[in-house]
Amino acid sequence: MSDTVSDQFKTLFSPIQVGPITVKNRICETTNSPGSAGADSGGLIDDHFTEHHVAKARGGTAWIGSETWALNSPLPDCAPPDMGVGSGGMPFAIYQFPGFVDAVRKFCDAVHEQEAVAVFQLTHLNHMFSPSSVPSTELYDQVPHTMRDEQIEFVLDTYAAAAEKALEAGADGVEIHCAHDTVPQTFMSPATNKRTDKWGGDAEARTLFIREGLARIRAVVGDKMAVGIRVNGMESRQGGYDLLAFREMIYIIAETGLIDFVNVDIGHCWGRHAYVPPSYHAPAENREAGKALKTDLNEKVKILFSGRVNEPIVAEELLQAGICDLVGMTRAGIADPDFANKAKEGRMTEIRRCIGCNRCIGEAVHSILPAMMKRPVCSINPTIGNEVHWRDNFKPAEEKKHIAIVGAGPAGLSAARVATLRGHKVTLIEQGSKVGGQMLLAAKAPGRDSFEDFLYFSENEIERLGIELLLDTQATPEMLVELKPDVVVIATGSSPRPLLEVEGADSGHVVQGWDVLSGAAQVGNNVALCSEEDYFETPNIAEYMAAQGKQVTIFHKWSHIGKDIDRYSYGTVLQRLEENGVNVVPGYRLARIDGDRITCISGYSGTEKNFDGFDSVVLVGGSVPQSELYYTLKDNYPFEKVYISGSAWLPRKMAEATQSGATIAMEI
Repeated sequence: MSDTVSDQFKTLFSPIQVGPITVKNRICETTNSPGSAGADSGGLIDDHFTEHHVAKARGGTAWIGSETWALNSPLPDCAPPDMGVGSGGMPFAIYQFPGFVDAVRKFCDAVHEQEAVAVFQLTHLNHMFSPSSVPSTELYDQVPHTMRDEQIEFVLDTYAAAAEKALEAGADGVEIHCAHDTVPQTFMSPATNKRTDKWGGDAEARTLFIREGLARIRAVVGDKMAVGIRVNGMESRQGGYDLLAFREMIYIIAETGLIDFVNVDIGHCWGRHAYVPPSYHAPAENREAGKALKTDLNEKVKILFSGRVNEPIVAEELLQAGICDLVGMTRAGIADPDFANKAKEGRMTEIRRCIGCNRCIGEAVHSILPAMMKRPVCSINPTIGNEVHWRDNFKPAEEKKHIAIVGAGPAGLSAARVATLRGHKVTLIEQGSKVGGQMLLAAKAPGRDSFEDFLYFSENEIERLGIELLLDTQATPEMLVELKPDVVVIATGSSPRPLLEVEGADSGHVVQGWDVLSGAAQVGNNVALCSEEDYFETPNIAEYMAAQGKQVTIFHKWSHIGKDIDRYSYGTVLQRLEENGVNVVPGYRLARIDGDRITCISGYSGTEKNFDGFDSVVLVGGSVPQSELYYTLKDNYPFEKVYISGSAWLPRKMAEATQSGATIAMEI
């Protein structure tokens, strides 16, 4: 490592003492819940789980938080088996399963082999129990059971029992999860703790539950492990605590001498502020929470701050500014498990930076798949969730081939990179003047400029790996025959779906949303955006126009827009639309366009309703695959093999395109 790089990250890569443990640098994977265990593991730590998290340790991350341990709940004997489903409640926690400690021990050994530390989180993450019968969040209407003293004692004892298992397994530390709608947070919050006994009242009383839990952990582990808490620095809800009240509570907890570190972020699991800030938020936007604790606690405990720190330069800035002692960079490690080593070695252009799309956390909490079938997902890193497969199968190609890839969107870029890394010669053909495909459009929307980071990474990888890139080039069958590749990969993406069944859709003032973002179409001052799309496209295009001073009204076919947007992003998306004056009319599908009038049909009653006064109509209806070239080549030309990849086959989200391209490149 050069002196220049050492100076650039002199604090980030310096060791630190946290209680009894030494952490080799300040980069942390905070505890997260991607569901990385295999479908047949029964929820136990297995090879998939280990490879997912240890990859980050291998890549230089020093603190591995892995995934939370959900603890027992005091469910009544008569509780139906599904009572805790969706609320985290369980009568028998997984750490009590036969073989669990042995599995954790193997995991900890694997972490230690990389000179990293393993810290586990102990969680009562449910909406079933609370100090008072008040919903844990204003956006969740389930009223919890008010805990009796014996139930409180039951929960407190589970912290000690789980900590004992962690110690036995060789873990380096544990933290009590006191944020994000957990039982401990409901005790901390004046909005949810209305008790008048010793467990409620002033700041000291509202922290008694946490202090008792910590005391029971310390009674078991002594000074053999680092002990801490994860906390929410500001509730952002009516009647909740603010930053000043939070500081008072944490000071009371720290004064006990029971904790070695505080893991702090701002936000909750719903709406805004979300503790997993999407791309709309500036890096480390809520850093004041870390700074406040550093000021209050001085060196009594170490402060771990997290909240969209996706860049080593930002991490170093936080450390040098005295914001924190350790930096949570969980999503940075999902996007690129090797980012720490790359930064340390001065390979900054090789870092695949997190774009803040929140597909990872969104998939973990929103996937329709059963819990045991979920896999971690990343829009820009195709190895995530498939680490074991990549470990066992990524190797140099037995036969080096010339591969022509048509289309430089996410699928084509992914295929080109992986194929080149395996030793193939790759020619990447793109009809546009830049690589990126639909990512170029997405990056134009307000708050989505971080998507350009992926394009920057891709351009650098093309140059670093020596991939032949043909821009402004229309791939035709004749051109490809002349190029003489062994294999052709068609990654031509998709195009906007025309609403042909809508009368008047061919009028001059009717345009596609994609054309608005690209600048190919202009709109008037009063715009009707008619949507049949459920992800980010609709609100992004609406905000783009509103930011230009247009009055935008969204007509959406069902009850609400963006139903596929993850819950950690959705609140921010709606807030931005509200602040930009965007109106939303749910439940109406476009039927006719007649001048400045649109006619919509109710999705529920089937009745028609007219809306007048629109200069422009913007259509957002999803996209259709561009697969013509694939079938032409497949049916009529004698290439060794022709593949179709990404949205050219089936328009889905970015992660599916990236994975599709990489999968094909692994096969060739």
